[in-house]
Amino acid sequence: MTTRKKLALHWKILIGLVLGIVVGLTINSMWTESTWEGLGVGDVSSYLAGPTTAKESMVAGGPNEDAGAVAGGAKFLRNLNQFVGSLFMNGLRFIAVPIVLFSLAAGVASLNDITKVGRIGAKTVAIYLVTTAVAISIGLTAANLIDPGEGFDEGLRANLIAQQEANAATKVGNAEVQMDRDTWDVLLDIFPSNPFQAMAEGNTLQVVVVGLLLGVALTLIPKEKAKPLIAFFDGMTEVIIKIVEIVLILAPYAVFALLVDKIADLGLDLLKQLAWYSVTVVFGLALMMFVVYPGVLRMLTPVKYGRFFKAISPAQLLAFSSSSSGATMPVTMDCVEKRLGVSEDVTSFVIPVGATINMDGTALYQGVAAVFIAQMYGMDLSIGQQLTIVLTATLASIGTAAVPGVGIVMLVIVLEAVGLPLEGIAVILGVDRILDMCRTSVNVTGDCMVAAVVANSENELASADEMEARLAAEEATGLDEHPHEATADQYDGER
Repeated sequence: MTTRKKLALHWKILIGLVLGIVVGLTINSMWTESTWEGLGVGDVSSYLAGPTTAKESMVAGGPNEDAGAVAGGAKFLRNLNQFVGSLFMNGLRFIAVPIVLFSLAAGVASLNDITKVGRIGAKTVAIYLVTTAVAISIGLTAANLIDPGEGFDEGLRANLIAQQEANAATKVGNAEVQMDRDTWDVLLDIFPSNPFQAMAEGNTLQVVVVGLLLGVALTLIPKEKAKPLIAFFDGMTEVIIKIVEIVLILAPYAVFALLVDKIADLGLDLLKQLAWYSVTVVFGLALMMFVVYPGVLRMLTPVKYGRFFKAISPAQLLAFSSSSSGATMPVTMDCVEKRLGVSEDVTSFVIPVGATINMDGTALYQGVAAVFIAQMYGMDLSIGQQLTIVLTATLASIGTAAVPGVGIVMLVIVLEAVGLPLEGIAVILGVDRILDMCRTSVNVTGDCMVAAVVANSENELASADEMEARLAAEEATGLDEHPHEATADQYDGER
């Protein structure tokens, strides 16, 4: 009797992603006022947002049971999708802080070498800064070649600004509040005055600092006192990894739910209006993800193209559907360590730092957006101004690391640095959601690439043969993508 091979996790997630896009577009195409008016339905959007007792108020010209049943079913499905997506995201956020704290503290303590921590940190930050500068340069080049804002219709521009004016004003206002902080305030924010508050708020960079301090302190106290604490952190790391496995069972369904909700709200009409702008951003992001990152890997590591993308595909797909590299971080760490072969010590440092300060995809987007807005208003950007954009966006990727809504904050900084009108942000806000999904995938891919490069430089990257043996052993145990207790000794020996 032959056993059927289980479908790998990344294929399940990909199926959920494709179905989510298809169903979301289908719902959006059907979601027209004429369709609902034909059923006798009035304000459907208010109905879906409000309680079920509002059903009578949504029916135009008197009660219509068929219309109420259709809209009631639509509301139930929408609420179900939102529940599944939110449940999954809450699970990822629940995991993110403890996995960073425990794995980093245990990893640093087990090194018994503070200089190694400094060396890994210096390499990580340097590579992230270089790749961010490269990304913004690619964005500027693509925008100058494609000219997405050239000849942009003034009537369409005014219409888009009117639609998003209030939203844009709020976001720009929030960004300018953050920009009022000086450099010393930004640096001071890295160090938490209350570690429990940092963990409660999910401030990843501050949690990284807490984990590092705990690990360093454990190396400086007598070994007999440090040993039980290190064992505790190690044990808790394994517990959190098991929780990751449990949460990932929901991943394909959650990806579907998250995308249906986003795509149904967005639709194709707005994408058509800003088609060249969207194409330019996606083209630049694709170059970064599929050309630059694999090229760096081939130059600096033995990791081949197929091995890299096969290993990190679950993290990429989750990043795309969630639009959050921070929420995706536990899955990214799992993929990098268990599928790509990066050591736990390197993974526990590079990935949390990357989720906080690596903004390659976002920086590329800033370049395209700045050139697009300049072209839309008929303004020419000099070489000096474009170099200013490169420098400003690169530094802003560090300075705004701990700020919510980092993309808009960075864009406001970039536009003000070169004197471009901030109201241009309102034009591109409509498609920001779908582009945010794309650039988050690039950010996560960059995190994985840097982890592999740093690990290889420290001789802590498993070979392709070792990873094939690990994955084969995992598959034999019957659990998709993840190690079982039966292979734990094997892993310990390989490390």
